[in-house]
Amino acid sequence: MKDLHSILKEITELTTTIETQYPELYQFLGEDPLTIGADEHPEIDKKVMKDYLGSLQQVLKHYLESHKSVT
Repeated sequence: MKDLHSILKEITELTTTIETQYPELYQFLGEDPLTIGADEHPEIDKKVMKDYLGSLQQVLKHYLESHKSVT
């Protein structure tokens, strides 16, 4: 099972990929560095971050599948 550090690394890499290669999609992710740590006592653990990574992967997968160019 992945540790929290590797999950965070994957999230960073994936959001960077989305931001640079799919900026039209990135704007809909709600990624805003100003909101990080906004909650007084956020409940962020390995499961939450793993779920978030999975949701990012699904968003990108859905986007790529729905925007395939017909050749």
